[in-house]
Amino acid sequence: MTKILVVDDDPQLRQSFERLLLREGYETLTAPSAEEGIKKVTSFKPDLIIMDVRMSGMTGLEAFKIIKEIDAKIPVIIMTAYGTTDSAIEATKLGAFDYILKPFDIPDVLSLIDKAIKAGHFMKAQVKLGDKDDNDAYDNIETDAIIGNSPVMQEVYKAIGRAAPTDATVLIRGESGTGKELVARAIYQHSLRSDHAFQIINCVAIPETLLESELFGYEKGAFTGAVNRRIGKIEQANHGTVFLDEIGDMPLNIQSKILRLLQERSIERLGGRSPIPVDVRIIAATNVDLEKAVEDGRFREDLYYRLKVVNLELPPIRKRKQDIPLLANYFLAQYAREIDSEIPELTTESIETLKAYNWPGNVRELANSMHKLLIFNRGYALTSDDIQEAIGAQVVSKKTDEKEKDLAPESFEKHLRLWIREMLTESYGKCYDELMDKIAYIIISEALEQTRGNRSQAAKMLGFSRPTLLAKIEKFQMTIHTSVT
Repeated sequence: MTKILVVDDDPQLRQSFERLLLREGYETLTAPSAEEGIKKVTSFKPDLIIMDVRMSGMTGLEAFKIIKEIDAKIPVIIMTAYGTTDSAIEATKLGAFDYILKPFDIPDVLSLIDKAIKAGHFMKAQVKLGDKDDNDAYDNIETDAIIGNSPVMQEVYKAIGRAAPTDATVLIRGESGTGKELVARAIYQHSLRSDHAFQIINCVAIPETLLESELFGYEKGAFTGAVNRRIGKIEQANHGTVFLDEIGDMPLNIQSKILRLLQERSIERLGGRSPIPVDVRIIAATNVDLEKAVEDGRFREDLYYRLKVVNLELPPIRKRKQDIPLLANYFLAQYAREIDSEIPELTTESIETLKAYNWPGNVRELANSMHKLLIFNRGYALTSDDIQEAIGAQVVSKKTDEKEKDLAPESFEKHLRLWIREMLTESYGKCYDELMDKIAYIIISEALEQTRGNRSQAAKMLGFSRPTLLAKIEKFQMTIHTSVT
């Protein structure tokens, strides 16, 4: 259960917070003073601290500095009244997760608490690398893991090991669901900045109108509603790491400010008049074809080159199918631990079915499928039919494909759709033309084979003129073994 410590010298506020947080399912402890709060940090080991900035005796700001020395990765939310925001802002600049103004809006407070707890988890939950032969990741539900012993994954581990101890900017590329965030966390945790903040910004999850202020903060009066100065996530992460997820979708006007950060190591708040020096490492990730985005004018070329100091490509599952049994067993073990269930066995046939599927959603889709299987499993070994039902798609194994070369008419469309689905994931961005060319190539080659290379007969069979057929043969560079022309 997530543990929250509330530190405030107002007994009524402590009681209200305790009722609210207990109702939300959090284990809650309170402290009436900063001194008492510091003691309970060591004994209670909270996942989050909510602390007033102004208390009798030691102030919240003084306590925050001590708490950071005890455990720099505990997220701290500072509470303050309108007239005492300067101390809260100072705490935020020193690394507090955020501050809230009294009186509170409960939904906003709960939303902030949820974000802070997730941020704390991301900083603390270790990411292990490798095939997990030592079972560490299987045994610890709090451990995330990048699973795989295929050659392509060994290269990923080497790249993480080389990049992590440096301050180089890293660009992580890969399809959705390949584990880009896990790799970013692994780099952070093995870096020299691992004792400082790790801020995650999803560039598509935050509306464009809010993204700039979220990243860079703003000064009082910068726009309507800016009643106080707000410190942005980049400034909050000073001396730490900022992970810009989905950077390929970042608006152009914000790209220019990220470029300035990388070039000059400074930012400017909205409404600000002077640059603010910041010391952060940038890790970025995208599933967008950045080269094409640069060509189309959707992504700045100068930023593209600044980002790819270290370029780390994550392979999709279809390019490392030997890792699928490891991944499947890992997720089954983790989810079984969560629901206190036995780990079902994967039969040889079920593993073949897992390997035969193309997994367009990659590791994320595999994890969700294993979770679904475990929920509905009754302790028996998982069969091929179980796998197909969880995936929700007809999977054709190699053995089945060999036995059923002559497809029945009613199943033809299913198999054609499966083949097209695989092609779509492999030819992202130019799939239509490539699919049509492949289909045309197959049809023409079949017609030429049936007519023993007779181009005139093949053209008639296809409904083409002979010159049209000859043009397509030349386009596809087809070698024709002819008996009659």
